[in-house]
Amino acid sequence: MVQQRHGIFQSKMHGRRVKHAQFSTIAGQTGLRADLEKARTPIGQMLVDMGALSPENLIRATAMRQRQDARLGDILLAHNMVDETTLYNALAKQYRSEVADFTKQKPDVRLIDLLGADECLRKGLLPWVRVGSCVVIASCRPEQFEELRPRLTALFGQVRMAVVSETNLHEALMKSRQRKLAQAAETRVAAHESCRELDIARLLRILSGVCFVAIVATIAAPRIMFLALVCWAIVVLIITSVLKLAAAFAQARVSRQRQSTFATGRGAYKLPTVSIMVPLFHENEIAGRLITRLSRLTYPRELLDICLVVEEDDAITQEAVARTELPRWMRTIIVPRGGVKTKPRALNFALDFCRGSIIGIYDAEDAPEPEQIHKVAHHFAHADPKVACVQGILDFYNARTNWLARCFTVEYASWFRIILPGYERIGLVVPLGGTTLFFRRDAIEKLGGWDAHNVTEDADLGIRLARHGYRTELIRTVTDEEANCRLWPWIKQRSRWLKGYAMTWAMHMRSPRKLLADLGWWKFFGVQVLFFGTISNFILAPLLWSFWAMPLGLHHPLQDVVPNDAFLALGGLFLMSEVVTIAIGMLATSTPKHRGMWKWVPTLHFYYPLGTLAAIKGLWEVVTRPYYWDKTAHGLHDLHDLHDLSDDLSMQDTPAPLETKAAFSHVDATCQNDDPLRVTPLTSAKKLPASPEPYQKSEPLILGRQLQVVAGKTANDTAPPTVPPKVFYTQRAQLAVGFAEPSINFSHAPAKPHWQRRKLTFGLALPDHQTRQEREDMEKISTQSQPDWGSQPAHAKPDALKAVLKRLKATDKKDQPI
Repeated sequence: MVQQRHGIFQSKMHGRRVKHAQFSTIAGQTGLRADLEKARTPIGQMLVDMGALSPENLIRATAMRQRQDARLGDILLAHNMVDETTLYNALAKQYRSEVADFTKQKPDVRLIDLLGADECLRKGLLPWVRVGSCVVIASCRPEQFEELRPRLTALFGQVRMAVVSETNLHEALMKSRQRKLAQAAETRVAAHESCRELDIARLLRILSGVCFVAIVATIAAPRIMFLALVCWAIVVLIITSVLKLAAAFAQARVSRQRQSTFATGRGAYKLPTVSIMVPLFHENEIAGRLITRLSRLTYPRELLDICLVVEEDDAITQEAVARTELPRWMRTIIVPRGGVKTKPRALNFALDFCRGSIIGIYDAEDAPEPEQIHKVAHHFAHADPKVACVQGILDFYNARTNWLARCFTVEYASWFRIILPGYERIGLVVPLGGTTLFFRRDAIEKLGGWDAHNVTEDADLGIRLARHGYRTELIRTVTDEEANCRLWPWIKQRSRWLKGYAMTWAMHMRSPRKLLADLGWWKFFGVQVLFFGTISNFILAPLLWSFWAMPLGLHHPLQDVVPNDAFLALGGLFLMSEVVTIAIGMLATSTPKHRGMWKWVPTLHFYYPLGTLAAIKGLWEVVTRPYYWDKTAHGLHDLHDLHDLSDDLSMQDTPAPLETKAAFSHVDATCQNDDPLRVTPLTSAKKLPASPEPYQKSEPLILGRQLQVVAGKTANDTAPPTVPPKVFYTQRAQLAVGFAEPSINFSHAPAKPHWQRRKLTFGLALPDHQTRQEREDMEKISTQSQPDWGSQPAHAKPDALKAVLKRLKATDKKDQPI
């Protein structure tokens, strides 16, 4: 103490030394905080002591947390085990802090701007008010505040923490700084990589010049000009056909050699939080169906963060969402008005509100397979860090509506199941699809998100990922969506895609040398073929159609210039191109789901010419309305059976846990002696309760929607029931989805060597030793229960609860409260 006072005295005598004394004081405070953290009571024990949380739910939540990268509070809130106000009041008490009340004192916008509104969202902080020389900062993640304190102190000076719920923090930021966030959403991508800096006037001058030269050349030498364009069309046709053939061979070879990485697993990992953004615009009927479809996902609800992104002036969608009761793990994000109204701008705005380390994109009409998020999390956990994006397979649930829908289905199957995976295998740039996309959050933030001024932001993002050294991989998981099966809407949708291709190519080719340096020769060549080549194919296709005049006995303009042998070779080329297209189409549709599609594959010859009309419309809009987003209507052809998701067995990485036909029924089985297994319609199945009832000895151990059944018999059982494998796996899958109440004792189910590995990989089951430990704890609690746990002193609580709390504190070394 004498030395400390002497140091302070010396500092007062010499003004320059005052900071050294302050640093010493801060270091002492840091050590004191570390001691306080070690002595801090776990939040679970605090809630039990308060009577706000039952011991049974504490055990459940603790068990979930041991295999998930989730905070305890998130688990409690997701399963309605505790309400938000009680939780954050307990957190304030745990951290010896206060709860921020923004209704009494509004946040100081000058302090917010000092940190940045986007940074506030990412860090869960809100600079609230300055009290004297101290700035009070509200945090919805108090366990992270100490890590951020040095930076906050350097920015604001002395700081103090207050606790606030995430909901209140987001509402306060939206009220005070939504315009700044909206402006930032339009300019997140660097100017040299965005279409907002694309000089449309200059592009128009170039196109006008090209058209003028073409017209003059056509007038001066029509046959030579016609021959030159035909030659270019033929070259593009040859290159694209060869690339498609190479992609097909590469994908076929990999499919034969593919190992089931999802089934085997390469080490344990904690399931991460996954945020999924679903942009909605003028969706009147789709909201309720979307929620039902996404509810089929088997991913733990405490790790699922689904954000419905809605425009501020879209009253239609807002009313539709308001009519629907959203579950706890879904929320709505309202995007303020701005300079442009596009899907990528909405995604940019919502990105900072997301909680997850993995960011996913779904469309309004999507119906993903139930285990999709598990597969994505598993793929990222074992992939190279440079794999920043995972693309799923897209398919249609109304594939047989009409001829246009069938052809669209064959085209999608060829693209997502054969060509796109093949392009990845041969090292080309992968132009992404607009949905079933998943990104590492740190990578997408480094890239600046999506280009708000590009109507095909997905294809552009695929190029930017490659330019920054990241990779995209395709994963074998299927999402069904609605096929656009009406002629004019189909042309409008395809024209938007081709317009985006043209703008993306023009934007990246503003500096060809820089693009070449970023990608290398092979990927640079691939970009030219995939983007400029695709547009050329559609625009110049009528020149190639003109050769059909010769078999009909009509005169062709090149008939007097080109020898007959050249026409024969050209006919062989056209035949080869058709054979490649048909072969890939048949290979892509050789799955149980696409049974009967083969006979429609040859009709693609009459389907692709529609793309020429779309290309003409798209190029016209590049000049007249470059940022116009021609919306596609959804919900016109919905699922015939909402429970019939496209589980394409041939595309799964592992053997399917249920057979396709068994997915249509619910097994209602009992374990009594004389009661046979019976099958009833799925619509009669009951849903699992949102907040499970306390455990009982002979009932299933329910962890949210993740199930592990406790071994044992019912009172009337005399012998373990015999459960057919097909019935068992059907019931097991429906339990995981939450469509059925458990009635089969799974401890007597037929053995499957790989099934336990699958359950652990999916996160659908606890390891056996954890299950036994929980059962023993619950048996002790049930025999030593007290009338009111919260009102009893610590020494009066049953020994079993003490053991649980002791184990909770021992495993909670970081003491993350939520």
